[in-house]
Amino acid sequence: MTGVSELRRMPDGFLERGAQVTRLEAFVDAAFAFAVTLLVISLDAIPDSIPALMEAMKGVPAFAASFAQIAFFWHAHAGWSKRYGLDDAASTWLSLAMVFLVLVYVYPLKIVYGALFFWLSAGWFRAPVPFGSLGDLAAMFAVYGIAFATLSACMLALYAHAWRRRDALGLDAAEAAMTRRNAAAWCWRVIVALLSLLAAWMLSRSARVPIWLTGAPGMAYLLMPLSRVFASAFERRARAGTHPERT
Repeated sequence: MTGVSELRRMPDGFLERGAQVTRLEAFVDAAFAFAVTLLVISLDAIPDSIPALMEAMKGVPAFAASFAQIAFFWHAHAGWSKRYGLDDAASTWLSLAMVFLVLVYVYPLKIVYGALFFWLSAGWFRAPVPFGSLGDLAAMFAVYGIAFATLSACMLALYAHAWRRRDALGLDAAEAAMTRRNAAAWCWRVIVALLSLLAAWMLSRSARVPIWLTGAPGMAYLLMPLSRVFASAFERRARAGTHPERT
């Protein structure tokens, strides 16, 4: 086993404990790639004319946004793997849970982003599915929220697991602080997804809602950038007045 002193220091301040790609990491990478493939093959049909091609191209923005969302979680897991290099039972089960969830997540993801671009374009981009009622809209947001919350919870659990193994991993003070900070950031993402779920539930219970409030479950995700603020505040409290480390 490579000693801590022999490991390369990465730009984010962590030692690269996961330089060797494990079978688990390779499997997770392949699963995320397969999820992107599912986005592509979920097209209704291969265009057989120029008008059909132009109509199909209207689905590109939703595909791009869905691709970026899947890449976000893949990059998060890859970064965790490089920082800690853990391949124990807890890491395996949490990573497999992420694989399962991201494969379930694919179709709701495309529907949500398709609906978003349909709304932003005032109907120019095609709607992925018909929405017959507020209940249908609320159900879409609820499925997306559950998927986002559970995927974020997996990342939170992975960072919490790394924190519990900090002595075995030989984390220095800066790495330990950044591990807590990253766990707090993922905790914030779970909270935001739960707020979206609450808004979706309230939407489903309302008989009449102003048109601008129908997107409230989606607008909750505008709070995501505050994860850095939440993580910084958590770190300051955890360090109890000591000098904060760079992330």
